[in-house]
Amino acid sequence: MADFDFEWLNGKEKKMTDLYIAKDQLAGKKVELSDISIRDGLQSLETVIDTDTKVKYLEGLILAGFKRMEATNYGHPKFVPFFYDATEVLKRLLNSETKGPDGRTIGQMMKRNGGDVELTAVCIHESGAERVFKDVDAGLGPDRILQMTSTCPEHQKANSGKTHDQYFAMTEQVIKAAHSRGLLVNGTVSTIWGSPFEKFNKQYTMKEKLDIAISFVKRYLDCGADDIELADHDGSVTDYHKSYEFFSRVLDPGEMGKGPDGRDYSDPKLYIAHFHTKNMASALRNAAAALKAGIIRFESCMSGIGGQPANTVDGVVIQGREGDYYSDHFNHGLISTEDMVTMFHEIGVDTGINQEKLIALAKNFKSDVVDMFAANQKKLGREFMNCRSFMLTKGALPESVTKLYAE
Repeated sequence: MADFDFEWLNGKEKKMTDLYIAKDQLAGKKVELSDISIRDGLQSLETVIDTDTKVKYLEGLILAGFKRMEATNYGHPKFVPFFYDATEVLKRLLNSETKGPDGRTIGQMMKRNGGDVELTAVCIHESGAERVFKDVDAGLGPDRILQMTSTCPEHQKANSGKTHDQYFAMTEQVIKAAHSRGLLVNGTVSTIWGSPFEKFNKQYTMKEKLDIAISFVKRYLDCGADDIELADHDGSVTDYHKSYEFFSRVLDPGEMGKGPDGRDYSDPKLYIAHFHTKNMASALRNAAAALKAGIIRFESCMSGIGGQPANTVDGVVIQGREGDYYSDHFNHGLISTEDMVTMFHEIGVDTGINQEKLIALAKNFKSDVVDMFAANQKKLGREFMNCRSFMLTKGALPESVTKLYAE
């Protein structure tokens, strides 16, 4: 674990300089980035994006250097209509003839075809997992699936319809079935720092919330999950010191120990940082803090969009989402891909991403998807999500972020 005085963090004095990163401190450090624009990003827009556009930008991300992406969601289209084409999107990528700079086609780059690009699909419920397994048994489908639990009981029930014990019993069986097919399984732990349900926030102190989250991480790993997404689903962690504290604890061998399978539960390769936020600068500071704590895997969305699935599609309420607990989902986008890559490159971190290609792609994504959606919503007098990326709207990161880079 990083050498840091957590007790001091609870004092009155908290300064931006407390977590400075010297310019050469992390130079050459390698990180793994996963772009999840086409899953997490598009589900927040109150419209359905066509299959061609999804494939276009997934391929563009691959050509920019991304090796990991969340491509779709296998939830029932009745409840998540944004991903009616889950099977088709993955099928097109597996069979794509688009060529990369090394002469290989996108299809050849796919892990399922012997390449090194890993595709993830979300399937929170067992029914979604069954649809994944059907595709995999037919030679299609993703390489990795994602299931999700929330530390807040009320959020857990609202999101999955199950209690914690019911969900873990289900996910343990899904993990076994997935592993028997050669699939990896991610277990996501959400509401780590806070919940949209105030009962949970009032019931527990921040330390108690983090203690609960650590116990959930261990429980997921004990079930056999291959890796864990650690999610701030709505920007609850506004103090980046608390981000540093939690991720340092997750990487502490003394606290995490070893699993029944002998795995070191403090291995950084097990964990992915996932920051939603109302304030992009805050998300970037959290990512910098997680990086300094030792986290090496991060997720993001182009333009900083994303979040809780929209409650309506083109003005029509989605079945089961009437009166949903996220009334302001447009304010909880994910950390921006282009901003995070820029920040890491300014520190000297090796992301494996071609920043020039990424920025060009992100500008097109903003125009084709984000701006187009906003224009349509304006015509109809509806709310919308703007591009929140500093690099696309300002051309540079704010001083409140770059201050973290010590001279």
